[in-house]
Amino acid sequence: MDTLENIILSTARQTIEIEVATLQDLRNSLDEGFVTTVEAIYAATGRVILTGIGKSAIIAQKIVATLNSTGTPAIFLHAADAIHGDLGMIQAQDVVICLSKSGETPEIKVLVPLIKNLGTVLIGMVSNKDSYLAKQAQFILHTPIDKEADPNNLAPTASTTAQMAMGDALATSLCALRGFSPKDFAQFHPGGSLGKQLYLRVSDLYIHNARPMVEPTTGIKRTILEITSKRLGATAVVDTDEKVLGIVTDGDLRRMLERLDNWAEVCAQDIMSAHPKTIFAHAMAVHALEIMRNYSISQLLVVDEVQKYVGVVHLHDLIREGIV
Repeated sequence: MDTLENIILSTARQTIEIEVATLQDLRNSLDEGFVTTVEAIYAATGRVILTGIGKSAIIAQKIVATLNSTGTPAIFLHAADAIHGDLGMIQAQDVVICLSKSGETPEIKVLVPLIKNLGTVLIGMVSNKDSYLAKQAQFILHTPIDKEADPNNLAPTASTTAQMAMGDALATSLCALRGFSPKDFAQFHPGGSLGKQLYLRVSDLYIHNARPMVEPTTGIKRTILEITSKRLGATAVVDTDEKVLGIVTDGDLRRMLERLDNWAEVCAQDIMSAHPKTIFAHAMAVHALEIMRNYSISQLLVVDEVQKYVGVVHLHDLIREGIV
C-alpha cells in the first residue's frame, strides 16, 4: 500500500513531467504561423486585447501584464463581460487574442462573430485546430495539449501552462522586434526594485544625507561629535580642497578604545583609514551595493568628477529603495 509520501511525490512528479512534455510539444509546434501572427501584432496600430473565459481568462490577465511591461500596449476583456456591454472597448485597429483550450465554449461562439463584425484582427490561442475558434480566427497560436496533468485529466493544468508559455513567447518576440532595452524596462517599472536597479543613481541618494567632514588635525572629541550628529556611522577626512584623505568610522573608534588607554590627544588622521572606497555621484546605485558587498562595508564616500567629496551613501539608503 502506498504511503502518503509516495502518493504526494509521485503525483507531483508526474504533474511536472506532463507539463514539461507539454512545453516541449509547444516549442516544437512553433512555425511560420507563429511568425506571421507576431508580425501582425507588431504591425497593428492599436492595442492588443486578450479575452477568455474561466481559467483562460486568468492566464489572459497575466499575459496582458507581461505585454504592457515589455512595451506592447494591452488590455484584458472578459469574454462574458464583452457580450454584456463591454464590447465597446474594442476598436477596429486593435488586435484581439482569444484564449480557449477547446475553442468551443458558448461565450466564445457568441463573441467571435461580434469581434469579426468590428473589422478587428482575431487571433485564436487554442489547443484544438479543428474547433470553431480556430476556423474563425485569422491567425492561430496553437497550444497543443495531449492531456491535463491532474489525475482525472480534467482540471486546466498542462493547458494553462502552455497558454502561459505561449504568452511569454509572444511578449518576448515582440520585445525583441521593438528593440525594448533595459532603459525602456525601467521606464515602465519606476517603482519596482528591478526598475530602480536600472535607473537609480548614487546622486539620487546621497543628497538626502548629511555631509560629515573633518580635517586631519580635528580632535577626537570633535570627530566623534561629527559622526554622531550626522548619523551615518562615519565621517570623511578631507584636505583644504575637500579632497578625500580618509574615513573614520564607528569601527575605527572602537578599535582606538581597545588599543589606546590615553586617547585625549588623538586626532582624526591618527585613526582614519586612508584611501577609503569612494564612488562617483553619477554611478548607478546598484554599483554602490556591489562595492559594499565586496568589501563588507556599510557606507561609501561620494565624490564628483574632480574627486571632491560631496557626501555619503549608506547601505540603509539602498535598503530603503528596495535595491537590496
